[in-house]
This record gives sequence, structure tokens and C-alpha cells, in this order.
Amino acid sequence: MYTSTFTFRAGQYDEEFHRLDQQIADIARAIPGYLGEETWESSSAGLIQNVYYWESEEALLKLVQHPTHIEAKAKQARWLDGYRVVIAEIKREYGDNRLPSPIASQPS
Repeated sequence: MYTSTFTFRAGQYDEEFHRLDQQIADIARAIPGYLGEETWESSSAGLIQNVYYWESEEALLKLVQHPTHIEAKAKQARWLDGYRVVIAEIKREYGDNRLPSPIASQPS
């Protein structure tokens, strides 16, 4: 299992940003191997973080290589005040089962 974590500082959004952002979310959710997502915001640091969970690196790469994602990446400087992406392999997930898992289809 893999994650792609997109951390960014928001700039000025416009209609095109919202359209591409929604398209990318819809595309990700439709890719076989997409497992779930979480979004976090640190108001003190002014950062937003989207974490997507994937069954495989191949599934993750289908989003990265999608033309809509490539278009948004090329235009990101118009809307964001900096970003960082981290791709990681998950070894395990566990907890006390009181918080729902974004990867509900996978055993904890």
C-alpha cells in the first residue's frame, strides 16, 4: 500500500483551480486501486495536506500521469504559494478502532 501526500500553501484560487481540483479528485476516486483519502489543515502554519491511499504504486502513477493532473501541475504556481509531494509505502496501519480508517477496504 502507498500514500501520495500533497502539502501546499494556498494562494489565490479561481474558477479554473476549483474545476481542475474537482476533476482530479473524481479521477483519483475512479482509478482501480484508489483506497481513500484524508485532508488536514494547519491554520498556524497556513498549510493544507491531502493524503491519498493507493493499493499499489502503479495505481498512484495512473493519477500522476493523467493529462488533467499534468495540466494542473503545470499551472500550480498561479494558485499555490509552494507545495511538496511525498510518496511513501505503508508497512501497517493500526489503532484502537475508534477512528474510521480512510482505507476501510483494507484490514487494520
